[in-house]
Amino acid sequence: MSAVLETRQLCKRFGALTVAENIDFRLEPGARHALIGPNGAGKTTFVNMLTGRLAPSSGRILLGGDDITEARQAARVQRGLGRTFQINTLFRSLSVLDNVALGIAEREGVAGRGWRAASSHHDIRDEAMALLATLGLADDAASRVLDLPYGKQRLVEIAIALGLKPRVLLLDEPAAGVPSVESERILQVLDALPAEIAILIIEHDMDLVFRFARRITVLVQGEVLVEGTPAEISGDRRVHEVYLGEQHHA
Repeated sequence: MSAVLETRQLCKRFGALTVAENIDFRLEPGARHALIGPNGAGKTTFVNMLTGRLAPSSGRILLGGDDITEARQAARVQRGLGRTFQINTLFRSLSVLDNVALGIAEREGVAGRGWRAASSHHDIRDEAMALLATLGLADDAASRVLDLPYGKQRLVEIAIALGLKPRVLLLDEPAAGVPSVESERILQVLDALPAEIAILIIEHDMDLVFRFARRITVLVQGEVLVEGTPAEISGDRRVHEVYLGEQHHA
């Protein structure tokens, strides 16, 4: 089976400091994959190279078999690579509906007309409302993002990313800073996402990781330490030494 997203010998150096070293990674179609590792392992650097925010020092990135190593961020989105960003990228003073409509408008190429045009466009508005309904956010459509609890703001991010109709969805710590009751809702939403979307989550919440992921990659000091099923990862002595043991003591 061909990977929907793949990296080959991906490296990133900042001067003498190497933060990613020969990372070979494959995300299969429909994957439910987690990337874990201690702080400073290079997880964020890796994801920023996937999305085009950072250029790799060497190596290749393939999306659907096409080399996108040099592609701009917007071109990657158009090819089906979606991601959630930290909350400050949302238009916090706008409504939930307007935020999601903007994402859909970007996909349709009408975002340049401004957010009012996006949400007044009937097709876009209808699609945005349908998306909010599937994530349990329909009742919040008219609320300003800044008035929502943090967990719901994270769900709005996921709704915006889904509005881009991605083949691959990268979720950067979807449960970070979210109370456990709300992180349970995030897990339910992740479980209900379309099966054909390949999902990679970068997450510190090990409970969420082990409940969500079918495969886990452990990154340590910019290198892949091991990859396997949740059972294989939880039983791996090296992973406990460098990461899981540290989690239990935290």
